[in-house]
Amino acid sequence: MTTYTHTAEADVNAETLFGFLADPRNLPRYFPQMTAAEPEGGETVHVEADVHGEHVEGEAWLHSDAAGRRLEWGARGPDDYHGELQVEEVDPGHSRITVSLHSVRDAEEGEVQQSLEQAVAAMAQAATADDRPWEPGGASTL
Repeated sequence: MTTYTHTAEADVNAETLFGFLADPRNLPRYFPQMTAAEPEGGETVHVEADVHGEHVEGEAWLHSDAAGRRLEWGARGPDDYHGELQVEEVDPGHSRITVSLHSVRDAEEGEVQQSLEQAVAAMAQAATADDRPWEPGGASTL
């Protein structure tokens, strides 16, 4: 199994950033291949994506720890794909995101790392542009 990690900073409050990222409906806003993500109850999320010209659908899981500002997620399948995300407050209005991905997928290391770095940058940008309110212990209101 290979682990890929990337850390970036964002000009947004850590609680706001975490709230935005913890809402699975926001996934398509920062993962360009993902076309839909809908909570199905509990930790189950139905996801859809266009990957290499093919539309795929499946079930994933997302565990949110609001107090620790930590997310863990994964999808069952041949790649044994899973990961975690941690949001930390650096200064008021400024936070740090660390994302780690784990997979047995056979891919070019640079390709996966580059995609991870682009996704983390998109997370920070999308959350900064998001003006919807978020309540502690809940997801962004739509």
